Amino acid sequence: MPNTKTVVPFRGTKEQEAKLHEVIAKHKNQPGATMPVLQEVQAIYGYLPEEVQIMVAEGLGIPLTEVYGIASFYSQFALNPKGEYQVSVCMGTACYVKGAGAVLDRVCEVLDCQPGSITKDGRFSLEATRCIGACGLAPVMTINDDVYGRLKPEDVDDILKKYM
Repeated sequence: MPNTKTVVPFRGTKEQEAKLHEVIAKHKNQPGATMPVLQEVQAIYGYLPEEVQIMVAEGLGIPLTEVYGIASFYSQFALNPKGEYQVSVCMGTACYVKGAGAVLDRVCEVLDCQPGSITKDGRFSLEATRCIGACGLAPVMTINDDVYGRLKPEDVDDILKKYM
């Protein structure tokens, strides 16, 4: 099992970049423009890759560190692309105590990716999340809007096969 994240190359289009520049132009001279610009730009790209953060910083005339600081601080922003299937394994206390670590390890093995990354084909992204509020079903995994509870590592293969 590799210890490195799978890096998906940035594949922004000219159309997306044109929209990005429109968003920047709309907010450029407004105080506190960084947050609304990042929100609108994330809606265009689906996440905030480094290349996009650089364009925002240059377009607003602010340091890249300011853009990255906001993008990395607020949980609404994603720095990594999301797969067609977004897999989250809850690592909250109840889930962790009931074996979520072993479930997450199995998901990593089956998908061949680490938490915070995306599979080589871009179909699955994987996150280890905080409590999702389903403690009575611990340990819990979600795939998009589907919730799977009372999991054991041996349940993972059959669940993931539904999405492959």
